[in-house]
Amino acid sequence: MNCEEIRVDMRKMTEGELANGAKMMQLVFKLNHTMPQTTEYGEILGKLFDGRIGEGSYVAAPLSGAAFDHIWIGDHVYVNSNCLMMARGGITIEDNVQIAANAQLISNNHDEYDRMILTCKPVRICEGAWIGAGATVLPGVRVGRHAIVGAMSVVTKDVPDFAVVVGSPARVVKMLNPERFGEKANEE
Repeated sequence: MNCEEIRVDMRKMTEGELANGAKMMQLVFKLNHTMPQTTEYGEILGKLFDGRIGEGSYVAAPLSGAAFDHIWIGDHVYVNSNCLMMARGGITIEDNVQIAANAQLISNNHDEYDRMILTCKPVRICEGAWIGAGATVLPGVRVGRHAIVGAMSVVTKDVPDFAVVVGSPARVVKMLNPERFGEKANEE
């Protein structure tokens, strides 16, 4: 994953960028005030992610965040309620991911000395991962395939495939058996 930092000066946002941001805020507001599991809800979700949400995927309201045009969601993903997605650095959620309530996916931060500068690095949640309730994934982090992030954990560095991480900062406490996912064990 390319984790090169991108810096965005919020004082230099173009009129088009500001208008797009306002449009996304309005769509999020509308989503959060629409009856779930309805055709209207699905249409708003489709507009918010503008074709970047896969088949069979669902994002439960309420949802909050910014830069939704920098989010890609694969097939059969479930994002539970009250998720915060700060996506200026990009957020990719691969197929078959489960994200529990109150999770935070954060791909941007503020410069320590100039708070109007956003420092951005992409977040990637790989296939089959599970992000526990209230967990936070910070900029530049890759959560590996079929990995589990325990509830309330704060993930500050990459999580290996098949790892279970817990705590703040999150640390590996267990490795899952790849064969249970239909994959061969790594022979390194």
